[in-house]
Amino acid sequence: MVFPFYDAKNTATIICCHVINGEKPILFVSHDEDDGMWQFLCGKAHETDDAKLVSLKYVFELDNSVGDLADMPCGYYATRETQKDNWVITKR
Repeated sequence: MVFPFYDAKNTATIICCHVINGEKPILFVSHDEDDGMWQFLCGKAHETDDAKLVSLKYVFELDNSVGDLADMPCGYYATRETQKDNWVITKR
């Protein structure tokens, strides 16, 4: 698949330990308004230590469906109930 994001492939993103360990799918994606940072989380509550830094390319290779959110502007987030559901995008 072609990398769909405007951000560079090596853009640092936040991913939770549950997703990176393969325990849970990505169900919550945030494109933060204050710094433009992407966050890819499982949708559960987290402690600061649960966050890991990885490249945007790594996340896209892990789950290509996040490419559907490539045009999501800063200040928005997307959720879904399961990995097979469509993303629902909401403004903060």
